[in-house]
Amino acid sequence: MHKNAIVSFKGTQNIQAEIQLTGSKSECNRALIIKSLSKNLVKVENLSNAADTVTLNAILSDLDTHESDHDSPKTVDVGPAGTAMRFLSAYLSAKNGNFLLTGTERMKQRPIGILAEALKEIGANISYAEKDGFPPLSIKGPLEQTNAQIKIKGDVSSQYLSALLMVAPTLTNGLTLEIEGELTSKPYVEMTLAMLAECGISHEWNGNLITIVHQDFKPSTLIVEPDWSAASYWYSIVALAENAKISLPHLRDKSLQGDSQIKSIMEIFGVSTTKTSNGISFEKNQEIKDTDKVLDLKTCPDLAQTIVVIAAALGLNMAFTGLETLKIKETDRVAALQNELAKIGVKLIEDNLVYTLDCSNLNFPKKVSIATYEDHRMAMAFAPLALLIEELEIEECNVVEKSYPYFWEDLKKAGFEVVEQR
Repeated sequence: MHKNAIVSFKGTQNIQAEIQLTGSKSECNRALIIKSLSKNLVKVENLSNAADTVTLNAILSDLDTHESDHDSPKTVDVGPAGTAMRFLSAYLSAKNGNFLLTGTERMKQRPIGILAEALKEIGANISYAEKDGFPPLSIKGPLEQTNAQIKIKGDVSSQYLSALLMVAPTLTNGLTLEIEGELTSKPYVEMTLAMLAECGISHEWNGNLITIVHQDFKPSTLIVEPDWSAASYWYSIVALAENAKISLPHLRDKSLQGDSQIKSIMEIFGVSTTKTSNGISFEKNQEIKDTDKVLDLKTCPDLAQTIVVIAAALGLNMAFTGLETLKIKETDRVAALQNELAKIGVKLIEDNLVYTLDCSNLNFPKKVSIATYEDHRMAMAFAPLALLIEELEIEECNVVEKSYPYFWEDLKKAGFEVVEQR
């Protein structure tokens, strides 16, 4: 049964806390696919306990130990795990077996056609089990490669590219991706290539062409860094508190994760980051600045909700670009932000791909109830508003299990009161 959480903060807002974050979901899910593709030559350490990673790990373990029956398809259900859906579309295409890849009702509304058609062009045997262009997918592998170079749009989801790049070294003729248009979330593609390189897989990236030839994985160990996306919610708390300093152990100053950009973005809101002996710490000790500039979030869309909510809560009429992919995430995140920000009197206005906040009627009612739309990031992006709202209710608070299961417990460590209600 879904629970709601009442989040509040009593007393002076002098927050001093050290928080140990879960492993990066983005790194974990890539590491697990790479491990399976390498036939376990690659080992993985510091796996996340996020639901998406647990789901993918369980699926891959089951696939490794139980052969698929070619006569009847083996159902592979990713639930709400979007990364797993995309990565497994390519992985199962390269694997011997007969599969039905499916997920939740929302997952069946999230497009997969660009990736599925690219895989077909390589030689994969894929068909749409229900609606064209959407899951569930019928997949019969392994694919017999018919093409070693394909074109794929770069402005829809970087996960399509990552899914293809990870299977590329296992293909008989390797693979060259020709990226059409602008590459959205480029840091995530760079993360994939860097992790492959750690496992002995080389690549060439010239202009809009990425080439990986057929090659073998080398015995290696991928050590997963803590999650910079999760760190963003703690930056939000520091930005909104009267006085706060948060320490996060084991985060790398030079990270593979695109969401490490939160360090520089948060300088806009007066929050500065310091490298420590075992990680980072950050506090608010600068003036708010540069809020008149349009902030482009296309390379870090998972930070968008956090940043938009911070700006709104601080009454800053900021403008943002790069939010287009938010509409095909766990929910339509643009619409969700518009709905929930309205509860504190703020509008998020869309005009020709520029999204501008209107905080002229900003107010903080005594009690606000935030809907989460089955989206973990809605819950965590809005939770810091408990510093400004006496009683903040987060509906279906268990959605955080998707990426940060201990979020509410960690909030308590920082002095928040969290009361879960059925």
